[in-house]
Amino acid sequence: MARSADGPSARDAAPGTVPGTTAAAKGAAQGVAGRIRALFAAVRRPDRERYTDEEVARACREASGESISTTCLWQLRTGRRDNPTKRHLEAPARSFEVSPAYFFDGRQGVRIAGESALLGALRDAGVRALALRAVALSPEGLDTVGELVEVIARRDAAHRRPPA
Repeated sequence: MARSADGPSARDAAPGTVPGTTAAAKGAAQGVAGRIRALFAAVRRPDRERYTDEEVARACREASGESISTTCLWQLRTGRRDNPTKRHLEAPARSFEVSPAYFFDGRQGVRIAGESALLGALRDAGVRALALRAVALSPEGLDTVGELVEVIARRDAAHRRPPA
C-alpha cells in the first residue's frame, strides 16, 4: 500500500520546529479527521516516514485487539467518515500511544497533540541522542547548537527544493 501523501514530511518541517508540531496543533482543532491526520504527521516510523493506513490498522489490532480496517481508518483520516464509534477512536489512540481523551476533550486534545509531536521526534534515535548530549551544555552552548541546527536545516531544505 502506498504511503499517505497528505501533508509535509518530517524533512519538510520549518527550521527550529518539531516535525508535526504545527500539524498536531491544527489537527487538534479540526475534528476527528484533523486529529488523526495530526497523529500521522507527528508519530513516524524509525526511518522518519509516515506510517501507512495499513500499518496503523495493523498496529490498532495489535495494541487494542480491536479490528479496524484500512478502509475505515482511511475514511476517518480523510473525513469521509465523520461519526466513528468510540472503539474506532480508541484503537488509533492506543496504537499512536496517546490518551483516548485526545479525540474527546478539546482542551486535552490540543495539549496531547503538542506532546505527541515532541514524543514522536524523540522516538528518533538521532534526535534523542542529540537531545541527551545537549542536556549538559551551558546556555551559550545550547544557543550555538541551536544556531548550527538552523543553518543545517536551511541547507537541507534548499537541497530538497526542485530546480526552478
